[in-house]
Amino acid sequence: MPRALAPICRIAEVRVLERAHADDGLMERAGVALATRAAAMTAARSGPIVVLAGPGNNGGDGFVAARVLRAQFHDVAVVFTGDPARLPADAAAAHAAFRAAGGTTVEMPPAATPALIIDALFGVGAARPLGKPYHGWVEWANASAAPILAVDVPTGLNADTGIATSPAIRADATLTFLTLKPGLLTAAGPDLVGQLDCDALGVEPPAAAGHCLAWTGYARTLPQVLARTTRNVHKGTFGTLAVVGGGAGMLGAPLLAARAALLTGAGKVQVGFAADAHPPLDDRYPELMLRDGDAALDGATAVVVGPGLGRSPRARALVAKVVALTLPLVVDADALNLIADDSDLRGAVASRDAPTLVTPHPAEAARLLKTDTAAITRDRLTAATMLANQLRAHAVLKGAGSVIAHPDGHWAINTTGNAALAAAGTGDVLAGMLGALLAQRIAADEALELGVCLHGAAADALVARGVGPLGVPASEIALAARDLLNAR
Repeated sequence: MPRALAPICRIAEVRVLERAHADDGLMERAGVALATRAAAMTAARSGPIVVLAGPGNNGGDGFVAARVLRAQFHDVAVVFTGDPARLPADAAAAHAAFRAAGGTTVEMPPAATPALIIDALFGVGAARPLGKPYHGWVEWANASAAPILAVDVPTGLNADTGIATSPAIRADATLTFLTLKPGLLTAAGPDLVGQLDCDALGVEPPAAAGHCLAWTGYARTLPQVLARTTRNVHKGTFGTLAVVGGGAGMLGAPLLAARAALLTGAGKVQVGFAADAHPPLDDRYPELMLRDGDAALDGATAVVVGPGLGRSPRARALVAKVVALTLPLVVDADALNLIADDSDLRGAVASRDAPTLVTPHPAEAARLLKTDTAAITRDRLTAATMLANQLRAHAVLKGAGSVIAHPDGHWAINTTGNAALAAAGTGDVLAGMLGALLAQRIAADEALELGVCLHGAAADALVARGVGPLGVPASEIALAARDLLNAR
């Protein structure tokens, strides 16, 4: 199954790549690519193109682009207050070439309304809050009515973590170079980069540990992967999923997960409730088999544990029994909280002989890693990889740009999804979808990546047809996911 839209590298890896190609004229290539993109963005607009040039290599890219755009008869204003003598070698050469071609710089943005602003300030080099004059330039750019094209990374956005300082550039488009960077895709990144494109500048991408998930990478291969191209099949072909959860007052959560599993193709779904009293039948989907607690495990080929489970002694016993099974397992919601609080359960998860998927949101991840939510959100990729390592599990840290980490050290960042997923129950739906894929005998790493990507793509499909993002109940996500799985 296709996995990568493009490789993702942390900044340390990008620096190694840059050094390996130091004599290949990367800055000139980047500036030409930037000028081409800028010209396309200004085709129907009047006014100058304003380049905000910083004191490093990001500014050098801006000088190359400004020189090329001037040669194409665009009105270009370059705002620069740095000392040319202190520029890095490539950026100094770009500045000199710009000046030799007749270009000049100014110290303040012009009064005229720009056709486009090119943010060539700091890119991946931003490591601390902006000082003068750059703080004011960013505020000016964000307040303008002009579109903004960011070079490599919007100024103020941490390229490794997605954490943004204030102010940070809110770009309409970002052209990044060589590879994608984690911070472009997770945390604040998706809200700041606008339309994201990557230009490898003719450099062969590295064998990166990270990759990017997009729905287009899966759509064509799904019928074959999910065995829907043959007719000689039966319900056993698609597995039996057990969903264990639903403590007192939380019966809806396992039902959401179980319904999503049916809609994602599980052959049979059995729900085991932790609560003593539960409905005998699901009126919406009577195909679901509703049972007491561990009775749902009979004949299961995969298990989801946790939705609405609660933290009672019975809930703890159910988690212990499920974890001991040699079956593919999704651990979600309160099952994660129980594991976080119980070293014996935690050890049992880490020593399982069958694949485990864990699906925490940041607060659950903080409990598992014995830290606080702020620490998790400061570096989502590191948190996800720590979870995968400590629990020997395939982990997804949910949120904007969900981060997926595998026990072998590989990781991915998902690009699908929108604010429609910020509603109660969507996590239960995801858990059920993942369980269904495991029940259909999809390998654990592929099941997690496909399920997370599908979950977000379903939300995107709803918004694309005018449903949401406000007011989308979680159950509609599963219906939209079914449509995507069956699309031709």
